[in-house]
Amino acid sequence: MITPVLLAGGAGTRLWPLSRKSYPKQFSPILGNSSLFQKALARFTTGKHVSFRPPVILTNSGSRFIVTEQLEQAGIDPGAILIEPSRRNTGPAILAAALYLMENDPDTVMLVAPSDHLIPDRNSFHRAIQSGLHAVKNGRIVTFGIIPTRADTGFGYLEIDACPNGDGPLPLRSFVEKPPKEQASEMYASGKHLWNAGIFMFSPDVILKAYAKHAAGLLSVVARAVNNARPDLGFLRLDENAWRDCEDISIDYAVMEKADNISVIPYSGKWSDLGGWDAVWKEGPADRNGVSLSGTATGIDCRNTLLRSEDEHQEIVGIGLNDIMAIAMPDAVLVADMNRSQDVKRVIATLKAKNAPQATTFPKEHRPWGWFEVLVQGDKFKVKRISMHPGAAISLQSHMHRSEHWVVVEGKARVTIGEYVSTLKVNQSAYIPAGAIHRLENIGKQPMVLIEVQTGDYLEEDDITRFEDIYARTCSSPIG
Repeated sequence: MITPVLLAGGAGTRLWPLSRKSYPKQFSPILGNSSLFQKALARFTTGKHVSFRPPVILTNSGSRFIVTEQLEQAGIDPGAILIEPSRRNTGPAILAAALYLMENDPDTVMLVAPSDHLIPDRNSFHRAIQSGLHAVKNGRIVTFGIIPTRADTGFGYLEIDACPNGDGPLPLRSFVEKPPKEQASEMYASGKHLWNAGIFMFSPDVILKAYAKHAAGLLSVVARAVNNARPDLGFLRLDENAWRDCEDISIDYAVMEKADNISVIPYSGKWSDLGGWDAVWKEGPADRNGVSLSGTATGIDCRNTLLRSEDEHQEIVGIGLNDIMAIAMPDAVLVADMNRSQDVKRVIATLKAKNAPQATTFPKEHRPWGWFEVLVQGDKFKVKRISMHPGAAISLQSHMHRSEHWVVVEGKARVTIGEYVSTLKVNQSAYIPAGAIHRLENIGKQPMVLIEVQTGDYLEEDDITRFEDIYARTCSSPIG
């Protein structure tokens, strides 16, 4: 049995403005109606070639409730969800999963994969996995190399001794960093280089021996983080103090480039890491002129262009565009030459220097009970739309610096203000003065939506004191 280990962290820089630190690309429905994370979950369900155990998932604290919501939507009951206290790259993350499985399921086979890749042919991918199982059972570390379709400078490469002529595992000669254009062309022409997909398969004991041999210092620190981990509402939160001491390093640098027991499975099926808007354009549906439209978008006399609107109330129109990508969000619009797709990540540093919230913050702020978005804001007022899941509730709380006015526009709410409890239906409202202890609950069977108007001298999300919380958050945690 194979245990998928899905990496669901990430900074969300290359598909800005759709992908941001608070809502990385794997959680967005970039192609189709389900997110990349949900597509990965579907990809790692048992088929006719291989069988899978429930997935182990690694994510960060800010994404943990997004993960559980999307798992529920996909109908997947996971194994452990490990919470990384801070970003430390794939080396510590994969090691933490290996230590956890060595303790809880030592005979399993680990299949480690990013959750933001596109692999549409599940059966073909399962056959590739199946072809590597024998090597894993013989103590090998297996990695998957994508047979390249072009000379590309955006990927790392795997060098093998001979051109692949089948699906069986081949010995790895070396890892190659992202090459310059001329070197990429030479490697593509040789036929002896594969794109490094960052997908690995091994047994827990074999990978732990590799860490012990090549990254012993990292092993001791991560072991402390796992041994001192604590349960947290169904998650397993790795110890923050130990995790802080972890080196920020990829598994390639920590282990793979030093190991001598690696085999490569060549994969010729369709694959993309969707590492830029140009990749989304290539993978998405386009008309005969190469124009790809998504959402409320219209193209007139355009060629080789991506037009995408993420706001149903905002129409984006392109006229006479050629090799252009334009992505419109409610709070930000990106317009760029298609050939500059890899430069999009430079936007983050530029916006951070301006203290622009669009650099990292998504318009919709997700919480364990649902989500909210800011509709309009002034110096002393803020208007939000809040959507709450059926049966969910915010914490029992108070605000020192602001008052709130709630108007229900969909569903039914129970509102507690001090000792007074009331039920609000559509078009009914409640006023919560500053300092009042209050709670909001959705008592209906459908999502409940309300408009919240805040007024006061200070309207930031840290103005909150919690008295009770079913999600076990602290007073310093964000809203709700």
